[in-house]
Amino acid sequence: MARISGREREERLLDEAANLFVRFGYDKTSVSDIARAAGVSKGAFYLAFESKDALFEALLLREMMRFSDAWARGVEAHPRGGTVGAMYEVMLRALDASPFMSIIYRRDRAVLGRYLQRPDNFFRKYATGQPTRHEAVVMLQDAGAIRRDVDPKVAAHLMNMIAFGLVSLDEVVPPAEIPETDALIEGIADFMDRALTPEDGGDSEAGKRVIRDLFEGGRAAFEALMEERRS
Repeated sequence: MARISGREREERLLDEAANLFVRFGYDKTSVSDIARAAGVSKGAFYLAFESKDALFEALLLREMMRFSDAWARGVEAHPRGGTVGAMYEVMLRALDASPFMSIIYRRDRAVLGRYLQRPDNFFRKYATGQPTRHEAVVMLQDAGAIRRDVDPKVAAHLMNMIAFGLVSLDEVVPPAEIPETDALIEGIADFMDRALTPEDGGDSEAGKRVIRDLFEGGRAAFEALMEERRS
């Protein structure tokens, strides 16, 4: 059997852990389960990660960085990427492409289990110092990408409700009543633009600059947490 590098082993463990967490949840997935799925020994697991918590936080960092990068690239490539509708279209497509990130976005307690009870969990550490959603809306209003006559806290809450609904509504609505995903995402983007974009179409380029700043701040926070994990 060919030997694999430490980095390859780590990536294999992360890939298999993501699949197991989605299927069975954090609490019901053991280190042995992850090692077995990755085709490595339990000892090899501990050469890569000191605990299941350590692996889970490494997985969160990896997946959130991938999601953030996909969203940033999508915003830059979209012809109207700095408008709120385009921002949400790109974000929702990135969420739809990642079952693990969909779980993370809605903080699914059935999957994340006891990890969320930790006072120093990743979500609390990452949120420290990051702009809130309504603060981001204010920044986009100041840039001319979102109407100034809407309450930023209300707008942010509605945005959260829409994104949360996309990744969780299938739990309460019969599948036959849910539109095809592409059509639904396009409809949400159109709805957001009609509700929040200024009548003149808004300043898309200024909106893109705000999004770049937010992504750069998020990436710096990710990198700081990765450095903390390595130390």
